[in-house]
Amino acid sequence: MEAIDWTTFTKKIKISSKLENVYKHWSTPELLSIWFLKEAIYTDPNGVVKTPNEQFNMNDSYVWKWHNYDGEERGYVLEANGKDAILFSFAGDAKVKVKLTEKDNQVHLELIQSNIPTDDANKHKVHCGCSNGWTFWLANLKAYLEHGILLHETESDSTDDKISCGEYINT
Repeated sequence: MEAIDWTTFTKKIKISSKLENVYKHWSTPELLSIWFLKEAIYTDPNGVVKTPNEQFNMNDSYVWKWHNYDGEERGYVLEANGKDAILFSFAGDAKVKVKLTEKDNQVHLELIQSNIPTDDANKHKVHCGCSNGWTFWLANLKAYLEHGILLHETESDSTDDKISCGEYINT
């Protein structure tokens, strides 16, 4: 049996959509907030907040908030080429790279989360937790772009539910 590399994981999915459309759904606060977040705020290096339909750029900072989760994620856009590659900080010191390739009328999306610390808390929360989370969110993006449906709960608030953390699939 091969040893687990706790510092990284990769997720892949094929989406029947145009590459430009998939990239915009990752890089624009308004579109990112449809399939992934409750709210996305991007700020340029001069402190100017981007408009909801303005794409982020390298060196922008972000604040992300989810439905049914009281916490928020803060980080930086480390790379954004405007068409098929994004790299951002995530979950502390970790990094997430999203690579898009167009093949056979589909977009092949590859997400690599790396630089994950290997203490027990990060193995559980970041490696296992984010790996499971990205699996769901990538499926949600596919469902939305291909069929116009969303799989996550946006209407009810489960943040007051003592067992919601780690129980609900969209938490």
